[in-house]
Amino acid sequence: MRCSWVNVDPAMPSQYIPILIYALLAAAFPAVTLIVFKFIRPDMKPNGAKLEPYECGVPPEGNARGRYSVRFYMVAILFVIFDVETIFLFPWAIKYGQLGVYGLVTMLVFLGILLIGYVWLYRKGALDWV
Repeated sequence: MRCSWVNVDPAMPSQYIPILIYALLAAAFPAVTLIVFKFIRPDMKPNGAKLEPYECGVPPEGNARGRYSVRFYMVAILFVIFDVETIFLFPWAIKYGQLGVYGLVTMLVFLGILLIGYVWLYRKGALDWV
């Protein structure tokens, strides 16, 4: 007895062949390109000038291994976090007319959470440079 709700097309795997070919081409293109250009590019023989760090044609003024304050990284991470969170405002702005009051309230809650995060960071001193 065969189940009537199971409808399996025996030709189904053959429909995936173009997708498989596309995936193979997409994976092979970068590899083949790198291999081909490895053979046709000129040799890169490093000399003294090529090993120097480039600083607009001026001799370097210090060590490239300088130390940065942890605050720099904190502000960079905070910027990335809050910048990514503001991306969520774009779909809301596009669908604002369809969402109505519910969409407005949910976005105000979202922005309120972001504002609470900023206030908390400010009180902790994470945004102070001194």
